[in-house]
Amino acid sequence: MKSLRCLLVIGCLCWSLIAWAVPASTSTAVVLDPAQQQWLEQHRSLRVGLVLQAPFAQFDRRLQQLYGVNVELMNWLGRSLGLDLTWRNFPDQAALERALVAGEVDLAPGLTQTPAGLRLWLFSDPYMRVPQLIVGPRSGAVAVDLEKLGDNERVAVRMPSAVADYLRATYSNLNLQGVPEERQALQLVLSEQARYAVVDEAQLSRLSRESEFSDLAVVGDIGLPQLLRVASRRDWPQLAEILERGLQAIPAKDLEQLHQRWLEPKYPRLSESPGFWQNLGLLLAALLFSCIAIVVWQRRQLRQLEHHLLAARETINQRQAREEALRLSQFSIDQSTVGILWVNWDSHVRYANRAAENMLGYAEGAVVDRPLIDFEPGLHMDRWLELWKGARASNDVALHFETQCLRADGSLLPVDVSLSFLRFRDAEYLVVFLTDVTERRRALAALRESEARLKGIAGNVPGLVFRLERNPAEGELEFPYISEGSEALVGYTPAALQHPDMGLRNLVHPDDRADYHKVQDLALATDRDWSWQGRILTREGEQRWADIKASTRSLGDGRVVWDGVVWDITQSKRAELELARSQEQLRDLSAHLESVREEEKARIAREVHDELGQMLTVLKLETSMCELAYADLDPGLNERLASMKRLIAQLFQLVRDVATALRPPILDAGIASAIEWQARRFEARTQIPCLVQVPENLPPLSDAKAIGLFRILQEALTNVMRHAQAHTVQISLSLDGRTLRLTVIDDGIGFALDENRPTSFGLVGMRERVLMLGGQMTLESEPGEGTSLSVAIPLK
Repeated sequence: MKSLRCLLVIGCLCWSLIAWAVPASTSTAVVLDPAQQQWLEQHRSLRVGLVLQAPFAQFDRRLQQLYGVNVELMNWLGRSLGLDLTWRNFPDQAALERALVAGEVDLAPGLTQTPAGLRLWLFSDPYMRVPQLIVGPRSGAVAVDLEKLGDNERVAVRMPSAVADYLRATYSNLNLQGVPEERQALQLVLSEQARYAVVDEAQLSRLSRESEFSDLAVVGDIGLPQLLRVASRRDWPQLAEILERGLQAIPAKDLEQLHQRWLEPKYPRLSESPGFWQNLGLLLAALLFSCIAIVVWQRRQLRQLEHHLLAARETINQRQAREEALRLSQFSIDQSTVGILWVNWDSHVRYANRAAENMLGYAEGAVVDRPLIDFEPGLHMDRWLELWKGARASNDVALHFETQCLRADGSLLPVDVSLSFLRFRDAEYLVVFLTDVTERRRALAALRESEARLKGIAGNVPGLVFRLERNPAEGELEFPYISEGSEALVGYTPAALQHPDMGLRNLVHPDDRADYHKVQDLALATDRDWSWQGRILTREGEQRWADIKASTRSLGDGRVVWDGVVWDITQSKRAELELARSQEQLRDLSAHLESVREEEKARIAREVHDELGQMLTVLKLETSMCELAYADLDPGLNERLASMKRLIAQLFQLVRDVATALRPPILDAGIASAIEWQARRFEARTQIPCLVQVPENLPPLSDAKAIGLFRILQEALTNVMRHAQAHTVQISLSLDGRTLRLTVIDDGIGFALDENRPTSFGLVGMRERVLMLGGQMTLESEPGEGTSLSVAIPLK
């Protein structure tokens, strides 16, 4: 057993060395207001008073330097605030206070706030907690409850001291034995003259390094910690505020590492323990005896092996069940709708579930290591310590109150707070449960308002308002409510429609009843909302168009209801049908006009090319004859005839361009050749490279579809030239089954499809051409990402 304890001690020492080797966190910047910054610039040199007492502050005469927890704390503050610190050493606190009165000291770390000290100093909030620990023999050590100790169990404590006064006032049953120093109290425990000793953690960390006290262990905490603060001159309140800002900027994990390095007890190495070699010899003897016993007891162990295996399997199953329960518990806490915070004694959050982070408006992990004053501005340190003591004293009884939490965006959130004290893994926490009461109050108010509004709306809606309900026991449907507007809409009274043989289904037109049943049955089977438009018949047989909408909700007793309304949309439906017919006729008319216009363009192109071309040819021939006959007579006439020939050539080109613009002759060679020809003309005009991909063998197209696709391509390239500012253009023509697809892609500046801009008649014209050809057009574009136009035309 002792050997096992030795191995545990070795593991603890290794972990301590690893923790010592991990570098401290980087300093956090201290934010000061302009007035504080100005005051600090004028008082950079400060005098620090230290009471030399291990491990808080000590002087190394060999290295001629100070070290200790208070020295490290002040060095951190000096670096973060840019202070020039001068150290003054004192043998006790009385000498330090005399130096303060004489004006020789500006601040002092590691002091405890007392009524007498408040007359001399200004104290900061506590930056470190030094508990008063109960120390007893390591062998058989268990947690100690001071209230259950008997008169024959003596407790050694330093007297006189505040700890002795606290124990005497709180635990009247204790048999206290006073000693002048903590060392003597521990020696009484070792000599069994006292059962336990009460020593503060700082002194225990100093004494535990000595091998004399290696057999002692911490078995409890009396609950009266010593709170260390930084004291400053009362006539410099600005210095107190600056020091408070600096202390708040110290990360909680840095303070915890400082506490672990200086104040937590550390035990001597195993080789220094007086019983180490004796235990090692006993261990070797036990190993030798075990080897002999293995040979003797082998058969007996074989018989017991099956029993042990079964027991081990059962133990493993139980452990797996406990681990699964633990995982489920952790998942439930993380996913709980109640905010849960674990808070340490210094009011910094150590754990926060996702619900708490959402309530307070912080990102995941942003709540940890923050003080509670960030969420409740009125929760200063003194009030927090009162809550801590109250929850610790009440133990299992939770404290409840309501407050308002400050969220990350500056808004206030009313919450119900429950505090519960928790001891977990040798640490103490205050578990804070947060319940948002805003939504509950808002929901109740909204429910009342909604019910009142629904009653008012249902009584004045110019239609039929209904509620359809399904009985969970019998599964039958019934109408518990139908508004009075049913008579004006369909001529039936609400009572007539509520009859089981009537309902809304019998109002639907016979031709639309199958579609209505399909929609309603699906909604009823899946407990979903449903919507339907169709024809209904009134009591007089009049046909009307109706829009029926119903939304579902579940009641607390398991019932499912659908709240809906029946609107009369006859006029709007008729107008919609008329508008659709009108649009169909206009599109047919537009297609006819476009066909006529293309035919007229082709006719004009032929006449311009044939008739005007012949006349220009004759005119050019006559001019050439005049040049041969009369050019030698007059040099000026020769120049005039040459100018006329150049004008005739330009007119020839103009005629060709006009005829080509009216109807390119290349269309007679097929749409693929026409697309390639148009792309080359676009390249020559704009100097923009144009990549073309067309299939080799295309089925023949009608003249209308070929001209339509060509005009769409012309309009698309015109838009690229005017607006796109593109560097390259890709054109592809592909055959997908019985669909011919034209795609134009540019790498220009693009545009937002949903932005408000003037009507683009080019896009409107392309879309109308596609609709006339029975196809579909898709346009995709984003600013800076170019534009893609895709047109799909059916071959039949």
